[in-house]
Amino acid sequence: MSQVNIESDQIEEIAGGEFEREPVPKSKLKGWKSFLGMYAGEHAAGTEFMIGPLFLTAGVSAFDLIVGLLFGNLLAVLSWRFLTAEIAVKNRLTLYFQLEKICGKKLVTAYNLANGILFCFLAGSMITVSATAVGIPFDMEMPKLSDTMPNGVTWIIIVIAIGAVISLIASKGYDTVSKAANWMSPVIVLAFVACGVVALTQLEVTSFSDFWNIWGEGSEPFPGQIKFTFWHVVIWSWFANGAMHVGMSDLSVFRFAKKASAGWTTAAGMYVGHYMAWIAAALLYAVYLKTPEALSFLNNGEAPPVAPGPLANNAIGIFGIIAVVLAGWTTANPTIYRAGLAFQAIIPKVSTFWVTIIAGTIATIAGLFPAFAMKLLGFVALYGFILAPVGAVIVFEHFFADKFGITKNYAEIAGIKVNNAVLFAWAISFGLFYFISVQFDVFLSFVTLPAWLLSGVLFLVFSKVIQKKGS
Repeated sequence: MSQVNIESDQIEEIAGGEFEREPVPKSKLKGWKSFLGMYAGEHAAGTEFMIGPLFLTAGVSAFDLIVGLLFGNLLAVLSWRFLTAEIAVKNRLTLYFQLEKICGKKLVTAYNLANGILFCFLAGSMITVSATAVGIPFDMEMPKLSDTMPNGVTWIIIVIAIGAVISLIASKGYDTVSKAANWMSPVIVLAFVACGVVALTQLEVTSFSDFWNIWGEGSEPFPGQIKFTFWHVVIWSWFANGAMHVGMSDLSVFRFAKKASAGWTTAAGMYVGHYMAWIAAALLYAVYLKTPEALSFLNNGEAPPVAPGPLANNAIGIFGIIAVVLAGWTTANPTIYRAGLAFQAIIPKVSTFWVTIIAGTIATIAGLFPAFAMKLLGFVALYGFILAPVGAVIVFEHFFADKFGITKNYAEIAGIKVNNAVLFAWAISFGLFYFISVQFDVFLSFVTLPAWLLSGVLFLVFSKVIQKKGS
């Protein structure tokens, strides 16, 4: 065995076999089927049981929902295929290691910490979703749409138990996460189809016009929710996973792909999960809104609760409960895995197992607080807005560095710990458009693309100036 191979094996052993600080070797590359199962499982999952009903609370119309999701999800797939996967197979590095080369160690440490914590909060909301199913046999009180704090001891015990199991699965690495998704995703997809069919029967839908009229021309949003229009649906569904595609977080996943065409497998997640499953989950909630309990909430000026476990149980019984539990897992597993990689970039000497356990612990604590799940539409919009402009730095450097005459991986080559070109580009784009959103009450997802584009352009301009001075 050559010295190079010995060193490579030693690095892999220290890193836990996940190649966090080196390119993925050819022997470890995976075919498109690995990604198909993972994306179908991750996106036909726990978030779908929450997001579908939340669209109804936003008073969306039939056209805005059905057609808006069609276009928004297409834009997301194209972003994954031609940006994320394209760059991932060229460099085969995690997002965090690639950013370290561009930004510098100190700057990327702050980003990794923020990124990892946001991933943990998202995973925590999925633990919340699973808990609403596990709690049914224990007659647990379900969290309300306005709840922020844990509502009882039973809730706390169930969330901690679920979080522990999910964290252990995620800590086993990418192979285990992928295998778990491949096993669970067909069950979950079948459950969503069954839920949709049963809900249509319960709603007495016998024609397409009956189906269309479930949403009709839309309605006023529920108390505490904002009104969604066609463009809200398109842009929000495009950037619901903005941190993963235009934000480049899924470089960490697609670095294992043999070809960039593996990016097309995200369509399984978008159109099975973010289309069929969202609509099926909305149908479950539409059934619930006709019940005396829901009408009582509405008559009192309150928003009826969104509890995925009882909604699925009402449609398909014990199979629905199992599906909701698994759905929470298939989102939380890869999300905790990504969070672990973010933390490992900060503490590289700690193994993948232990950083993932740390991430899982934070996610479990977040899962105790229902607000992350109940305000998922707003949280996902904020999450993408914060992280997407950083991804623009990678995209614009990859495609335009040579044309613009700037040095790639400048922080690594110059030996600097903070690349001010990145810092200023992100700070200005984030600050400007967040101010616009708050000051003029602009929906946050509407300013994500402008912030992303401005960040990329400013990075090129600042890099040109800074590198010229440093030469």
